Amino acid sequence: MKLYYAPGACSLADHIAMHEAGLNFDRVKIDLKTKITEDGTPFNEINPKSYVPVVEFDDGKRLTENIAILYWVAQKAPSLAPSGDDGSLRLLEMLAFISTEIHKQFGRVFRPSSDAEAAAAREKIGQRFALIAKTMRGDYLFGDKVSVADAYLFTMLTWARKMSVDMPAELQAFYKRMRERPAVKLAFEHEGLE
Repeated sequence: MKLYYAPGACSLADHIAMHEAGLNFDRVKIDLKTKITEDGTPFNEINPKSYVPVVEFDDGKRLTENIAILYWVAQKAPSLAPSGDDGSLRLLEMLAFISTEIHKQFGRVFRPSSDAEAAAAREKIGQRFALIAKTMRGDYLFGDKVSVADAYLFTMLTWARKMSVDMPAELQAFYKRMRERPAVKLAFEHEGLE
């Protein structure tokens, strides 16, 4: 199995989650500017969408999109999902919220068409972070155990720190807890991050 990633990109969430799950996988780095893999393969041949993440299974099938990959990881390692009758629904709900309400807003911070657009995106992200901080049920999103959604939120907080986007104190503490997890340290090491 292979994870196609770009250092520090949203694929970091999948990278962390796969380590949390104890999965064995190879990593293939992508240069998102040139759209070439580290072995020289045009990335569009792997993912016509032209972005990470991509998981390629041993049978050659591929899965894209953070929500799908993170949900698949949680199926492989059920301890990385909230428990209870509605646990899988709550996980999908949180993954969708992070993807659509936070992840997408960062595009307007990284590549704004104007200062006003960047300010509006920062405000929206701050509102979403505040909402998450109010609904956290413990040290992690769903309580005392880490989930794949925590890996996704952590990645968004990594971006927030890089781009000086404010985050509530609860999420600053969450970031520090996550940063100390062995899976996070290993993903950072593999991706050559600070």
